[in-house]
Amino acid sequence: MATRVIPRKILKGPRYNTSTKPLNTVHPSLTPAITPPALFQKQPKVPAEAALAMDDGERLFASVSTGRLLRSAAMLHATAVGPMVDMGMWAMRSPLFQSGLRRDLVMYTTRETFFSHFCAGEDAVTASKSITALNDAGLRGMLVYGVEDAHDNEGCDRNLNGFLETVTVSKSLPPASASFIVVKITAICPMALLERVSDLLRWQQKDPSFVLPWKQDSLPILAETSPLYHTQKRPELLTPEEESDLQLANQRLLQLCQTCEEANMPLLVDAEHTTVQPAIDYLTYAAAIKHNKGSNPIVFGTLQTYLKDAKDRLLLTTKAAEKMGVPMGFKLVRGAYMSTESKLAESFGNASPIHNTIQDTHNCFNDCASFMLEKVANGPDSVVLATHNIESGKLAVAKAHELGVGKVKNKLEFAQLYGMAEALSYGLSNAGFQVSKYMTFGPVEMVMPFLLRRAEENRGLLAASGFDRRLMRKELVRRLKAAVF
Repeated sequence: MATRVIPRKILKGPRYNTSTKPLNTVHPSLTPAITPPALFQKQPKVPAEAALAMDDGERLFASVSTGRLLRSAAMLHATAVGPMVDMGMWAMRSPLFQSGLRRDLVMYTTRETFFSHFCAGEDAVTASKSITALNDAGLRGMLVYGVEDAHDNEGCDRNLNGFLETVTVSKSLPPASASFIVVKITAICPMALLERVSDLLRWQQKDPSFVLPWKQDSLPILAETSPLYHTQKRPELLTPEEESDLQLANQRLLQLCQTCEEANMPLLVDAEHTTVQPAIDYLTYAAAIKHNKGSNPIVFGTLQTYLKDAKDRLLLTTKAAEKMGVPMGFKLVRGAYMSTESKLAESFGNASPIHNTIQDTHNCFNDCASFMLEKVANGPDSVVLATHNIESGKLAVAKAHELGVGKVKNKLEFAQLYGMAEALSYGLSNAGFQVSKYMTFGPVEMVMPFLLRRAEENRGLLAASGFDRRLMRKELVRRLKAAVF
């Protein structure tokens, strides 16, 4: 069955804006009160605590209206209650609520709560307004076309058109307000094919003499420490039809890369679970070799640092790319498939590929971030640090100041999910760094899988949002007192 996509009319946005700036242009400061040269030209090392002030709610939320702040605080408090999240997920999945008035009630409730808080809107126009509002507050937006996995070429082609039109929408936005177009390879390549290709790549890792005639130039995908238990026996080679489908998928990605390059808009490839990640990395790196030139990468991959092999793969890939003269862009995240990965490994009788402790995951993220900041400071690479962890933010800020890396170079971006980690986002922006929000848009019924996955994957993040909740509550009380007295 073909995956549902946003109808063409929904993606129609405002007219093309020819003032979009090229990637090698220094973007104007998003926080006029703090001039970048004062922060990032040679100067004494700035302590992280001084550069990233997180205890002043009045300053952090100065650009947030009281109404929005109140709604955000209410949503974070609600989603921190486990039973409430469970009930919402049950209602969205239950057959009892799939038709008639009950379905309409669920859709309305979802639209006014989870959707309005975690998504940018139901169409491109609304998403554009959301990004413009963020830009006014000093933040940027990553445009995420909210389509899920595809299972045939027809669905992949329709999804590609949606991504291409999202690039067109980005041109209509204020210059530099949109930082990335985000693509899911699972939406433009059939899932079954990604699984097949991943199996073949894993077997080649086990047996280097195993020849894959369709394989094009890419970069190292797997390390010696990478999990290979998914592929228990030698897989059959791709059939002629599968090879043709793989070529079509590659052409879709390259067409999207070319469109992004012409629009001066970087393309960020999202990560998935390890069952299909080798194929995703293979396609991503092959596209990067073709499109990443000079000092501004167009194609960015994503590395999930909760995986034990993450740092080894990062070192291998960047070393090979450097030898080939290919500038690399990476988004670093902790990861979102912990439960799935652990259960899958256990089913094969293997240890989980995820770090044994949360501190090991923190250490891996921070080590990879430090490594990439060094690469940014001394070469053409770029990095997006996608984290909700305040300590990781402080460490990265300190390292960036130490190396002289910041907004002026346009090579470092911090990122958080839309509707979450607001204090960290505004704190980083106030410190002079570029900060983006991951902004999904599309009709509620189509984005429903995203919302369900977001609730499941980020249960721990939602429950641990106490820092934001306390700061918001404190600021709301301050504003109430100021209004009364």
